[in-house]
Amino acid sequence: MKISVIGCGYLGAVHAATLASMGHDVVGIDTDAEKVGHLARGFAPFFEPGLEDLLADGRAARRLVFSTDMSLTADCDVHFLCVGTPQSKTSDVADLTYLESAAREVGRLAKPGAAVVGKSTVPVGTVQKVREWLGGADVELAWNPEFLRQGTAVKDSLVPDRLVYGVEEAYEGQGTVRILDEVYAPLLHAGVPRIVCSFATAELIKSAANAYLATKLSYVNAMAELCDAAGADVTQLTAAMGLDPRIGQRYLAAGLGFGGGCLPKDIRSFRAQARGLAVDSVDEWMGLVDSINVGQRERVADLAAELCGGSLAGRRVAVLGAAFKPDTDDIRDSPALDVSLRLAAAGAHVVVTDPRAINNAWMRFPQLQFEPSPAGALDGAELVLLLTEWAEYRALDPVAAGALVRRPVILDARNALDPAAWRAAGWDYSGLGTGLRTQPVDNLQLG
Repeated sequence: MKISVIGCGYLGAVHAATLASMGHDVVGIDTDAEKVGHLARGFAPFFEPGLEDLLADGRAARRLVFSTDMSLTADCDVHFLCVGTPQSKTSDVADLTYLESAAREVGRLAKPGAAVVGKSTVPVGTVQKVREWLGGADVELAWNPEFLRQGTAVKDSLVPDRLVYGVEEAYEGQGTVRILDEVYAPLLHAGVPRIVCSFATAELIKSAANAYLATKLSYVNAMAELCDAAGADVTQLTAAMGLDPRIGQRYLAAGLGFGGGCLPKDIRSFRAQARGLAVDSVDEWMGLVDSINVGQRERVADLAAELCGGSLAGRRVAVLGAAFKPDTDDIRDSPALDVSLRLAAAGAHVVVTDPRAINNAWMRFPQLQFEPSPAGALDGAELVLLLTEWAEYRALDPVAAGALVRRPVILDARNALDPAAWRAAGWDYSGLGTGLRTQPVDNLQLG
């Protein structure tokens, strides 16, 4: 099939490359000429494991092109809308400006009988607006939400957990369903489950899933705070809880909390939708989940001050991690950088390192110092914070790290390290929810 993908950010670039790998002829469209230039040469404009290999394969097979020219989509059979739906600058609702622009352009150019398929995360009721924006174009309309995770987006595209088709009437024989079945034929043949549902259900699925995951994360972080107050160990608590098949281990690790460009804005949009529909329970629930998550950042900054005797002024603090999660260079709503900024505002000299996100971070936050290597960040540090659990930080040698710092005190805000190994190497180790925090020490004489 000939397919267009409108919007080539994290979602669109991966989706376009995946569709090309399935044998379709794909044109990716974006208004950002610099981004298009990178993709057209086979380079990902952001770090996503495996994406550049997929781009290279698509280019080599001559099935994948990128352009800023919307007219190249005119003869396509299917148009996927993958543009961003960020949080509005003035409220919690999603900003649909980019989606409206894309839909109007597709409606103007699409040939009769083509399918327009939304993949962006949107508030319930958006599909009806998209129909209006298409301007009466003779096209099929569907909503096909994405479930990609940054860092594993290629795998999530090639081997998804499920496919969801939101269509006008949820029955098997509809033309829209047949079109999507043709698009995803290799995945369906491989046994990927397919759910056909109404537009409203498809619009809610991604936000509902993210709301549940955010709830698990905030719940376990609330349990970590309770464990610290009670002298219990949240890692042992969650290990026992996770053995219950009704609960499971995934997303049950206490830490600094979630961030990024999707989960925070999706739960806020979900909350706004609930408020608009007068479903107060969901509104209040999402508000609590969000507040626990944001509060976790303040809690970590307060713990850092405790570990420096009550004041961060003048202290050199090494921060391991700037990206919002490992295996990405995305710093949007990064908990690690949020904490770093709080420490800097309290007077600390903060030195941040990250394997992938340094370039993105230093342009945004000039008040912080950045070092490309962990050794550079650790040199002379009086406190070390592990804020993004990259594999290389998990693998740090505590003895070698101890030789670099001025004061061997570490706050593991992801509970990613082996406490026994670090303590055996002479470190004062603190985790979150372990009930074993290092007691505050007297202020050291600086000089």
